[in-house]
Amino acid sequence: MLDQLEGKDRPEDTHFPEDWIGSTTRAINPGRESIEEGVARVRFGDVTVDLLEAIKADPEYFLGRAHLDAHGTNPMVLVKFIDSSDRLHLQCHPTAAFAQEFLNSPSGKTEAYHILSTRAEVANPYIYLGFQRPPSRDQLKIWIEEQDIEGLLTCFDRIPVKPGDTFIIPGGFPHALGEGLFLVEIQEPSDLVVRFEFERSGFVIPESARFMSRGLDFCLDVFDFQATPAGEVQSRYRPEPVGPKTTDGGVVCEQLIGPRQTECFSVERLKVEGEVEIEGGSFSVNIVVDGSCTVADRYGEIHLKPFDRFLCPHGLESIRVSSSDGARILRCLPPAAGGK
Repeated sequence: MLDQLEGKDRPEDTHFPEDWIGSTTRAINPGRESIEEGVARVRFGDVTVDLLEAIKADPEYFLGRAHLDAHGTNPMVLVKFIDSSDRLHLQCHPTAAFAQEFLNSPSGKTEAYHILSTRAEVANPYIYLGFQRPPSRDQLKIWIEEQDIEGLLTCFDRIPVKPGDTFIIPGGFPHALGEGLFLVEIQEPSDLVVRFEFERSGFVIPESARFMSRGLDFCLDVFDFQATPAGEVQSRYRPEPVGPKTTDGGVVCEQLIGPRQTECFSVERLKVEGEVEIEGGSFSVNIVVDGSCTVADRYGEIHLKPFDRFLCPHGLESIRVSSSDGARILRCLPPAAGGK
């Protein structure tokens, strides 16, 4: 799917299932240190620039004074497309508190998934999320050292997913995406990960990319060992949309992720029919997930189809969005100033 979106002549599945959107975060890919990966390139009219450099050139316009006072020039949100042709590696991310105390990082990696589609050949799409049957710390260490994948998988139930579902994955929760999912991931802007399954589909993760260069004993402290029954995953970590409500500009808005789930970021789904006005005043990464639309401001307009994305700086007063076929737009926002 990612190759198709890029217009490649021969789209194929690879070992790189992610496309980072609106990112100012450098990717950590051992063996590829000479390649600058992760930071987005953004097109302004006929000019394409590095987003990180653009923000540094005019941080108040892009992020707003309150955000700068709270977080500096880091937008504090990272958005990705993920296309999992095969089940992805079992992994776990630190919480913000753990990252700040032990990893010299302002961000952990709480994340959310919004499922866009599933492959027709996958009859029962799923994710793993949290331990349903947690092992002891000593048992988990043995299974990881011995790469006893059957043992590790006994800790999980398959959590069924369908297009339109949204899940929140707190830092500390072990998890993995099942095969055949195409989704948007919204997360804290870090690349901190404990990969405790070393090989999938012939791809072996280098040792330097497994335990954040800290060792297994250190990384065991990242895991949340609480039992999270499958029913609790569905009721607590698959939030129902809040709304819809119609704004003064005529936009129908649903909140998918908000302060009830996390203070790290928020996610809204906008429905646009006809012509509406969306107020500015916040940095946001936006993805057209259904339908087509035209987005315009006083500088010009762009025409967007499904899975096209656009960025709104904080200093943009408003945009006009028009759609004849009922476009839906996923709007991904950083934490409120003063949030985590």
